[in-house]
Amino acid sequence: MTNSSAPQQATLSGRISSGPSQLLHEEILEPQFSYELHHFLPWYLLVEKVMTLEYERLGLVSAEARREIGTLLAQINTETITADPQANMSDIAFAIERFVETRMTEEAPAWHMDRSRNDFQACAQIMFGRDQLLQVIDELFHFSHALHQLAQKTVDLPMPGYTHYQSAQVISPGFYLAAVNEQVLKTISRLSSIYDDINRCPLGSGAMAGLELAWDQKRMSDLLGFHEPVRHALIGVANREWSLRIAGELSTFSVNLSRVVTDLIAWGSTEYGLIDLPDQLAGISSAMPQKKNFPILERIRGRIAHISAYYMDFAMGQRNTAYTNLVETSKEAGSNVLTMFKTMRSALKLFTAVIENLTFKEERMRAICEREYFGGFTLANMLALHGGVPYRKAQVLSGRYIMAAIENGLKPTTVDLNLLQTAAGDMGLDVSLTEEQLRQAFDTDYNLQVKKSVGATSPERMRELLAVQETETQQLQQMIEERKVAVQHAFDLVEELLK
Repeated sequence: MTNSSAPQQATLSGRISSGPSQLLHEEILEPQFSYELHHFLPWYLLVEKVMTLEYERLGLVSAEARREIGTLLAQINTETITADPQANMSDIAFAIERFVETRMTEEAPAWHMDRSRNDFQACAQIMFGRDQLLQVIDELFHFSHALHQLAQKTVDLPMPGYTHYQSAQVISPGFYLAAVNEQVLKTISRLSSIYDDINRCPLGSGAMAGLELAWDQKRMSDLLGFHEPVRHALIGVANREWSLRIAGELSTFSVNLSRVVTDLIAWGSTEYGLIDLPDQLAGISSAMPQKKNFPILERIRGRIAHISAYYMDFAMGQRNTAYTNLVETSKEAGSNVLTMFKTMRSALKLFTAVIENLTFKEERMRAICEREYFGGFTLANMLALHGGVPYRKAQVLSGRYIMAAIENGLKPTTVDLNLLQTAAGDMGLDVSLTEEQLRQAFDTDYNLQVKKSVGATSPERMRELLAVQETETQQLQQMIEERKVAVQHAFDLVEELLK
């Protein structure tokens, strides 16, 4: 029988004669222990339980010992194990092992044989990473829903569109938001593919060269919610690509997201005045009482800027390291992984709140659309299609008409067919366009509705796209839910088998 109280001094190695120094404990080991205790412990315990079931299947641990080990593992939490330089070398894997061993009624000599911390840690890290990834995907679904809802409400609302920061064409908020939602859904789809690709179990890789017992790695993989084992032992412990894959995709998405925030910041400025947010999402100036600021948008843009930095952090942490298991790649290079996930989730929560509360100033947007000559593109098309003017000449004629109208102080809504005919005559052209067609070319609502190619501004086209997006969202949600259910089912089965 083993003493039920943990020893003051544990012999864990015959190679070195003492535990770690106080310096190593304080600066490296205890902080790492604390981090893993609060974020990796559930995954470590699941791995321990599955390996215990395998020891029993191999005939190395009795059913009675397996039940006792399972009971003791269930007692481990953030309060029951601590980093101790003498008792467990301030290492969480040793702490779990010592907690069980020192409390067993009878020794189980084969328990913990033929295994390594390397694949143990790699497995827990991927389980942690995939769980965090699913949480980010959940926030992306919330964000997508908010975008979709607002887009549906605003596809008929004319809005000025800009290219090169100049007035360009009439669009709608729904048109713009549907584009953003398209990016979100593509990101969810790619992250789902990354989830499937990284969801391979490294357990059984050992230190680097594999293990010696006849472990059923497929069974262990299934019980831990993976879809298959890693096919090569070295990859199982050397590869930390999963963090790069996730960070790379989130970095790309954050770049696109920052551009959207930049548009909102501009649209919320005094000069544009296209959008508004409720007071509870706004800020004030400490010196200028007339101001209503939107610092939440600046916070979002500033926050997501870190995502690309985290990707570079992970890449630099792994770059030029040996392709094997190293604490440099497994721990130091991943020290900001959780921060990246938290930052992304926070930014998405904030942005979702913005979209849910965002209002577009309809009168202001229509006034700009009717003030600027947004119909130049449509007029050129009409001149070529109905007026018999070669298209490049139609472009020139359209531009000359607009310049003449501006010089004569005409608004786009006040058309002058004589000006068009005079400009055409100066170019040696005979134009058969009617005044009604000219008026239509610069009509705000017509400009929104006339563009009917796939993905164009036509409200009808946008509603078609939004319907497709809704179907895709449902399919993606079902796919993600199936993965969550599969993982939870595996975990429930582990607990059932341990009884």
